[in-house]
Amino acid sequence: MKNEQSAADTYVLFEIAGTTYGVPSGDVAQIEMIEHITPVPNAPETVEGVVFSRGQVIPAISLRARFGFPKIEHDVRSRLVVVRVAGRNIALIADAAREFRRIPAEAINPPSEALSGTTGKYLEAIAADGDRLILLLNLAEVVKTADEIKTETEV
Repeated sequence: MKNEQSAADTYVLFEIAGTTYGVPSGDVAQIEMIEHITPVPNAPETVEGVVFSRGQVIPAISLRARFGFPKIEHDVRSRLVVVRVAGRNIALIADAAREFRRIPAEAINPPSEALSGTTGKYLEAIAADGDRLILLLNLAEVVKTADEIKTETEV
């Protein structure tokens, strides 16, 4: 039980548009440099394409597009954060990723009710780390396709 609790408190942190985000380290398969992303015709706007990673072809989701930030060119700091969600691997494209951090439970707070709607669904919690805020993501919501989001809003 203690190992499970330790894993839950450990996060992989990455940056998008100057903001720090985190996901549980247990959900991260690996972090890689971006070598080549193959575009896929008619893919949702947030799916930049597919990548070949450790013998698998996996979709690569642009977190900048998902969160409504302007697109930028990938550089040497850009990373693929490969996560496991619902039994499948998905690469999240981040501006930078290189930090693991243990976050105590008392530093983690639920997101404000003011952050409702689609943006609020992406957030699981907000953690305070000194003078920095870390937005902890709900991976199941982040990786939903545009069609899944559209269907939810129509219901």
